[in-house]
This record gives sequence, structure tokens and C-alpha cells, in this order.
Amino acid sequence: MQVSKEELLHIANLAQLTLEDNEVEKYLQNLQEILNFANIVNNAPVDELDITIGANEAKNVFRKDEVKIFEDIDSLLQNAPTQEQHMFKLPKVIN
Repeated sequence: MQVSKEELLHIANLAQLTLEDNEVEKYLQNLQEILNFANIVNNAPVDELDITIGANEAKNVFRKDEVKIFEDIDSLLQNAPTQEQHMFKLPKVIN
């Protein structure tokens, strides 16, 4: 597929780009290279390939959600800027 100068200028106008006269040929060549590569990818033989959802077969590993009692609350809260009722006190995020 060949891209004409008029098509390039129309695309540039849609993208709200202002192209100088000396840039048109460079952009025309770059766009043509992109379209040629897309054509190669579109014509790649994929009939023999399996369907792939992701690049690897990693799965989420879930653990049981268990409540654990922390024995030394005072040492945990010693770095807290402010605390209240054995909890971190944070500034309001939403008014």
C-alpha cells in the first residue's frame, strides 16, 4: 500500500500536526516503512500456532488469608509520626 502526500497531510491534519515542507518526505518515508512492516506482520504464517494468552504460563499463587497476632505493638509503632489507640494515625486524604 502506497501512501500519497495528500493522505499524509490529511493524517497530519487529523492528528493536529503542522508539517513543514522539508519534513513531508521524511514523514512519508517513515509512514511507508511502518505500513510495510505491518503488512509483513499481517501476512505472517500463524495457522500452525497455538492460541497464546500471555508470554508465559505464570499463574497467581494464592495463600490462605490468616490473622496473625503481632506480639510487640510498641516496637511496631515506635516509628509512627503519630499514633492513637495502638494504631497509626494518618492525615485525612479525602475531605
